[in-house]
Amino acid sequence: MAAHAELILVIGDKNLSSWSMRPWLAMRAAGIPFREVKILLDQKNTAAKIKQYSPSGRVPLLVHGGIKIWDSLAICEYLAETFKNHSLWPADKSDRAFARSIAAEMHSSFQSLRSQLSMDIRLRTEIRHLTSSTEEDISRIVELWAQCLKKSSGPFLLGEFGIVDAFYAPVVFRFVSYGIKVKNRKIVQYMKSMQNHPSVKEWVKEAKKEKPKVKIY
Repeated sequence: MAAHAELILVIGDKNLSSWSMRPWLAMRAAGIPFREVKILLDQKNTAAKIKQYSPSGRVPLLVHGGIKIWDSLAICEYLAETFKNHSLWPADKSDRAFARSIAAEMHSSFQSLRSQLSMDIRLRTEIRHLTSSTEEDISRIVELWAQCLKKSSGPFLLGEFGIVDAFYAPVVFRFVSYGIKVKNRKIVQYMKSMQNHPSVKEWVKEAKKEKPKVKIY
C-alpha cells in the first residue's frame, strides 16, 4: 500500500528551484521522512533525467509507491491528506480555507515578481528598478503577510510553520537577495523567523554548497 511505501521527492537545485523548495520544506518541517533525488537544472542531460521520474518533465515530483504527483501544491495537498496528524494545514476550518487561498494565490500569481526577481539564494544585490507589475506583486504579498500576522500573532504566517509558510519561503529569499526593503516590523520579524527555522537553514546550507556544472551544448 502507498501509505507504507517510501516517499521519494525529486527536486532541482536548492539554490534556484523555488518550486522544489516548497514541498521539501513542508515535509522536512513536519518530520515526514523521505528520500531526496536532486537533478541539476539547465544542464545538457537535465530533461532526460527528469523524464525518468516525471511525466510532466518538471520538478518537483513526489513518488509514493505507485503514485506520482508532479505539482508542488498537489504534493502538499496529498501529504496533508496522507499524514493528517502532521498539522500541515491549520486545524480550524476557516483558517484552513484562508491558508489554502493564499497558498493557491502564490502558486498561480505574481508572475512579474517571479520573472524579475528569480530565486537565487546565494545572490546579494540591490536592484535599482522594479517594474510597476513587480511593485504591485510585492505590495500584495506584504499585504497578505500583514493580514496573516495580525490574525495569528506569529511567529509564522498562521502560527505554526505549515504549507503556507513553505509556499512563501522563496519570496523571503527573493526579498533578501534583491535588497527589497520592508518597513512593517512584524513582517521583518517573520522573515527572520523564516530564515532561522531549522528546515529552512538546512535548505540554505545545502544550497550554498552546490557547485552546478557549466552547461554544455
